[in-house]
Amino acid sequence: MDNVYAIGDVIRGAMLAHKAEEEGVLVAEQLAGQKPHINYNLIPGVVYTWPEVASVGFTEEQLKADGKAYKTGNFPYKALGRARASMDLDGFVKILADKNTDEILGVHIIGARAADMIASGVTAMEFRASAEDIARTSHAHPTYMEAVKEACLAATANRPIHM
Repeated sequence: MDNVYAIGDVIRGAMLAHKAEEEGVLVAEQLAGQKPHINYNLIPGVVYTWPEVASVGFTEEQLKADGKAYKTGNFPYKALGRARASMDLDGFVKILADKNTDEILGVHIIGARAADMIASGVTAMEFRASAEDIARTSHAHPTYMEAVKEACLAATANRPIHM
């Protein structure tokens, strides 16, 4: 119906507070005559367990079902200095990138700080960054975010530094 708007749990999609927040912004922008934007593929999913689980974008299963050519890069937490120092060795970062363009198609993280780290994947994907783009950016050491860079390095010619 015209002039009736809904957000969050009452509409299709994941029941996530941050999804509803983005939908609220979209409605407000639309009412204000602006050009709203929301990409439901880039709403991260997070499971607040220990270790945490977070993902955004496509899964390997979805890419296979779509016949999309892709490559992967993985980096285990056990090879990460910060994880070793804090004894949070369980986990990994997986990057899925287009085989031809190198554009990041999915980011999947299991491990400490995954809920915080997934935002970098969302940002990269929103701006259509390549795995090489992230691999070439400086990441502070020692941090958990280094695992994202390392996974991107693994996706680009299998060249992680700390493996």
